[in-house]
Amino acid sequence: MNTINSELTERLRTERLAVETLYRAFTDKNPALVDTVLAPQWDDIPLAPGQGPGPEGIKPIIRGLGEAFPDVQIVIHDMIQEPGKIGVRAEISGTHQGEFFGIAPTGKKVSFRLHEFHTLSDGLVATTWHMEDWFGLFLQLGKFPAQP
Repeated sequence: MNTINSELTERLRTERLAVETLYRAFTDKNPALVDTVLAPQWDDIPLAPGQGPGPEGIKPIIRGLGEAFPDVQIVIHDMIQEPGKIGVRAEISGTHQGEFFGIAPTGKKVSFRLHEFHTLSDGLVATTWHMEDWFGLFLQLGKFPAQP
């Protein structure tokens, strides 16, 4: 294998592992994992209600999801990758055992889809654009968050 192919293979592997580690932070309920894979100025688009910017902003989200769904799992179904870009189709599942978006625990097992696009720089996730199927989750819970 020539040097260019070897470097490209290593870059793709490093970037894939960074994205996989981001999802593992949720499944393992270990927010500190994001410090190893998110760029210091990571941009998460759109921010969740109340979410702060950068890696520190996602940590309460990871903790909150783990408290609401103690058995939370994120399963990656597909990853499409080119150098510096990764698209992900995944599914989040768990049992609703803690308050989530103001909804009291229902005890229901749920799963909902997640689609994200990441850009990476120097082996770190620099930007994430995401869309979760919150409507599908709230239908499964049988409740929607209160509207202001």
